[in-house]
Amino acid sequence: MAEPEKNRVSVDIYGQTYQMMGKETVGHMRLVASLVDDMMREISSKNRSLDTTKIAVLTALNTVNDSLKLKERVEELENELNQLKG
Repeated sequence: MAEPEKNRVSVDIYGQTYQMMGKETVGHMRLVASLVDDMMREISSKNRSLDTTKIAVLTALNTVNDSLKLKERVEELENELNQLKG
């Protein structure tokens, strides 16, 4: 089976242009970039003295934290579902 074609898109994140490439739709990749840009700008607005690298690291830490919380919640819900199924 052939690999799906990769999409390419140019996005702006925190004043920098990046070329994204992936199997996701262009719309999805733009959304991801927009959310990262929004998160970086929010962190920057609350911490004006931080440089771009620190803002990016804090954005990554917050994103991973949110992801872990969601995974834990999914696991809890799956356990509840399994208990209800008996």
